[in-house]
Amino acid sequence: MNTQYYKSNQPFETESGYVLPELELGYHTYGTLNKNKDNVVWVCHAFTANSDVLDWWTGLFGTNDYFNPEEHFIVCANMLSSAYGSSGPLTVNPTTGLPYYLAFPQITVRDMVKSQQLLAKHLGVESIHTLIGGSLGGQQAIEWAIIEPFFIKNLITIAANAKHSPWGIAFNESQRLAIAADRTFYNNNPKGGAKGLKAARSMALLSYRGYKPYGISQQEDNDATVDNYKASSYQNYQGEKLVNRFNAYSYWYLTKAMDSHNVGRNRGGIEKALSLIKARTLVIGIKSDLLFPIEEQQYLFQHIPKSAFAEFDSYYGHDGFLIETEALTNIITSFFKTDVKGKIIQLQQIA
Repeated sequence: MNTQYYKSNQPFETESGYVLPELELGYHTYGTLNKNKDNVVWVCHAFTANSDVLDWWTGLFGTNDYFNPEEHFIVCANMLSSAYGSSGPLTVNPTTGLPYYLAFPQITVRDMVKSQQLLAKHLGVESIHTLIGGSLGGQQAIEWAIIEPFFIKNLITIAANAKHSPWGIAFNESQRLAIAADRTFYNNNPKGGAKGLKAARSMALLSYRGYKPYGISQQEDNDATVDNYKASSYQNYQGEKLVNRFNAYSYWYLTKAMDSHNVGRNRGGIEKALSLIKARTLVIGIKSDLLFPIEEQQYLFQHIPKSAFAEFDSYYGHDGFLIETEALTNIITSFFKTDVKGKIIQLQQIA
């Protein structure tokens, strides 16, 4: 299915106070909004993903999967600053007639949610039955559930947090340092910063997986090897793969947006903000996640009023939220069979 586009000529004010003269969002929809308008499943995608959720989250979203177009009206919007159809640093600034590049305003997670609220209104969505997201997508989902507590009926967050950690910010800053070290990043060219982006992606992979996966999948077969290691080739390949489908400017801005995530900002603190969530909430964590440790999901569970908690282990670490769709399906199925009244007991752990 091809990307659709929502365009607004109305000024869009960002959290920082900068006003974009117009706004565009790339998005996908699957299925049909039913007569009662109560079958909406809205997906907030993660970092370098796109709005074609049936392509990258197969096993959880698809014709024969838990969330399917036959039963649900599935919506996924490409977030602001991304590289797949939404307003971002490579968008042409109507004032200058040239792409924004580094003149694009800093976007926060709240700005991303605000833009998706406009799309929901455009699509005639009056409530969301299930709002789901992992990682940066989960951060967006939590924000939305705070901003419009009665608009969201069920909230599912996977490998997300209430505030981006110093650990996560440090990873992101290291990646930005790599991009900035590539002098072409400042040339205002769509391909600028490509070598820096490749290095940044290599750094990010370490946080997405971890020691054990590399020890198994990239182990050398020959003890005589002294160069050209499998792990080296893997990092180069994955870095180049991202360079071929993304751009350094969007990557830069998205890491900044992730760093901005703090639900307590201007709300009297994190705990007070989380207490505003009215949705039945399922918080899912991955025990092997290095980037979003399990304690962050346990914190969400402790402070969101009507919440359930589940965890699972994964060989893939943080990336498990994209890959372990069978475990996620089992957990989500159990959640929807549970009557959440106030805080409920932990769901059965999935091995």
